Amino acid sequence: MALTTVRTGLTGAALVRLLAGLAGPRAQVRDSRDAFADRLSQWLGWTEAISLSAALERPLPAPSAAGAPSTTTDDPWPQEQAEVERVRAVLAHGHAREAAAAGRSTFEQGIGFSPYRQRYLARQQAMEMAIGLLRERLRAVVAARSPELARLAAVDAVMARTLGPHEDRLLAGVAPMLEKHFRRLAEAHGADDERWLEPFRQDLHTVLLAELELRLQPALALLEALRPPGALAPTAATPGNKDA
Repeated sequence: MALTTVRTGLTGAALVRLLAGLAGPRAQVRDSRDAFADRLSQWLGWTEAISLSAALERPLPAPSAAGAPSTTTDDPWPQEQAEVERVRAVLAHGHAREAAAAGRSTFEQGIGFSPYRQRYLARQQAMEMAIGLLRERLRAVVAARSPELARLAAVDAVMARTLGPHEDRLLAGVAPMLEKHFRRLAEAHGADDERWLEPFRQDLHTVLLAELELRLQPALALLEALRPPGALAPTAATPGNKDA
């Protein structure tokens, strides 16, 4: 069952659809927009709500003598766009490499889903680290642009602290879903037929790419705040030859 890579929307609908496809035709998928809105209200406790309110109500400095707050004049967008695409390409290449190698070594053959799980979890850790650093970098650049954007950066920092643990918990469920898919394919084809392993590796790779796009959404939103009028929005990059 090979899947087609789809760029995800803001709520991660592509990843949800991919996982639902792996789960089989009887799987039910809730509207991800409704699910996100419902859960966001549950995840924001009173302490998080106070922090978010403080960031949103962060006072702007009074206008300077020239009549406007001082801002940075250099345009950081081209450099930051290039950095976002570099991180995306490095991670995507790492995904392709690990998915293609999964289960092929002598040690990994014949021991079930375990090597695939280990490689998937390793790629999740690589995404979390690289994208976390990217988001911190973009937050600092955005905050330096203007008082209004400094407020946006402060809100993003609060949201990262608040939603990060919930995101980790939800994404931890991806590997178990892939394992169920793996076991269904193994049972359907029998122990002596391993032709299904290559399509499964393609499925593994496709899910990794969808998760990558989901994890990149906050960084892309910060990058969008830097984009000057008329500049083209970033597009998906072809994986390069760098390793993550």
